[in-house]
Amino acid sequence: MSTSIPAPGPLSVKPRPGVKHWVMAARPKTLTAALVPVAVGTGLAFGLGVGRWLPALAALLGAVLIQIGTNFINDYYDFKKGADTHERLGPKRVTQSGLIAPSTVLAGAGVCFALATAVGLYLVMVGGWPIIAIGVASLLCGYAYTGGPFPLGYNGLGDLFVFIFFGLVAVTGTYFVQAGTVDPAAWWAAVPVGASGTMLIVVNNLRDVTTDVKAGKRTLAVRFGTGMGKAEYVLLLVVSFATPFAMFALKLASPWVFLSLVSLPLAVPPLKLVLKDAGAALNPALGGTARFQLVFGLLFALGLYLR
Repeated sequence: MSTSIPAPGPLSVKPRPGVKHWVMAARPKTLTAALVPVAVGTGLAFGLGVGRWLPALAALLGAVLIQIGTNFINDYYDFKKGADTHERLGPKRVTQSGLIAPSTVLAGAGVCFALATAVGLYLVMVGGWPIIAIGVASLLCGYAYTGGPFPLGYNGLGDLFVFIFFGLVAVTGTYFVQAGTVDPAAWWAAVPVGASGTMLIVVNNLRDVTTDVKAGKRTLAVRFGTGMGKAEYVLLLVVSFATPFAMFALKLASPWVFLSLVSLPLAVPPLKLVLKDAGAALNPALGGTARFQLVFGLLFALGLYLR
C-alpha cells in the first residue's frame, strides 16, 4: 500500500510589510500639506532678507515627520473605530486591508513623532521656548486628530485643526525659526496655505460622508450636510486666491505675488468634481486638490521671495 504526503497548505504567517506598504501608509498625496507651509514661510523669510537654510530644512523635516505620524495614527484609529471598513471608498488603508498590523502602524507613528521631537530639539536651540510650545501642541493634536477621548476629526474639528496647524502655525513657525520674530506678512501668507490644506480634508469628508455616519464620525459634512461641505470648499478656494490681492493692497508683497494665480487652471477640475460628484467619484478630486495646493503654494512662495 502506498501512502502520499499531502502538500503543505499556504502559510498563515503574513510577510513583513514592505517599503511600498509604508509609503502607502504615509499617504504621499497629503504631504503637500507639510511641504507648502515651509516653502511659503521660507520664501517670505528670504524675500525679507532674514532666511536661513538650516532652520528651514529642519522645519521641513519636522513638518513631514509630524504629517506622516498623524497619517499613521489616523490609519490605526480609523480602523479601530470602524471608519475604515470594506465599504471604504477612498484609497486603500494598510491597517484596514491587513497589509500592516495595527500595533506596527501605531509603533510607526511613535517613531515618526520621536524623530520629529529630535528635530525639534535643534529648532528649540534656534528659536527658544516658543518652539517648545509649538512642537508639543503639534504632536498632541497630531495624536488627538483621531485618537484620545475627544478625537478632533470625529467631532467636526478636523478642518480647524488643519487650518491652524498646517497653515497659521506652520508658516509663522517656519518664518520664526529663521527670523527670530514674526512679520505681519507671515500671518497673511499663512491664510491661503491653511485654506488650501483644509480643502483636502473637505474632499475626504465629502467622499466618506456615508461611511462616516455609520462610524459615528461627525465631520462638518456629516453635521451640516454635503451642501455645506461644497460651500466650504468654494469658500476656501476663494480665500486662497483673494489673499495675494489683500497682501499687495496692504503693501506686504510685490506684484510678483500674483504668480500664484497661474495655478487657477489646476483648481477648476477638482472644483467641478466636488460640486457635482459624490462617493468614490471624488477620489480624483483629492489628487487634483493636492496638485493645486502644491503648485499654488510654490508659486506663492516664489512671489513672496521676489521683491
